[in-house]
Amino acid sequence: MFRKIAIGVVVLILIVLGLAAMQPDSFRVQRAIAIKAPPEKILPLISDFHNWPQWSPWEKLDPAMQRTFSGPPRDVGAVYEWKGNKDVGSGRMEIASMAPPNKVGINLVFLEPFESHCVTDFTLESQGELTTVTWTMSGPSNFMTKVMGLFASMDKMIGKDFEAGLAGMKAAAEK
Repeated sequence: MFRKIAIGVVVLILIVLGLAAMQPDSFRVQRAIAIKAPPEKILPLISDFHNWPQWSPWEKLDPAMQRTFSGPPRDVGAVYEWKGNKDVGSGRMEIASMAPPNKVGINLVFLEPFESHCVTDFTLESQGELTTVTWTMSGPSNFMTKVMGLFASMDKMIGKDFEAGLAGMKAAAEK
């Protein structure tokens, strides 16, 4: 009886590992919102990390989060590091590229609860009095991410946070 259970557990583990190995090697999460403001008013909310508490969904998860800013105060080279509770973990963002007033590229490194390197892009497309802001995060899926993806997709895990963040950005920009 014990042998049958052990074989069953090993087979189940092999199936999970095999399914994980077949998952995509990268992920991409994207959300967009229309904001009634020009790109020039929205861009500083993104390119100056000091403004992120106005709209970022993660800022509210740990009021005691430690924040460190370095490099220039905004735009390319600006760095934001954080260390917080289990809900926000720790990590680092650096503005890597800009094409004002339409694009900001950020290199994002999560250190805790697990290490991950991603690229985050914000694009702003003006259409009359509205600006569509698109927030995209993409990165490689290591084996652990692939295993997690069998049970919960990155899109479902992060997408709702992007939606909340964009809603907060809209509220801040439309003041």
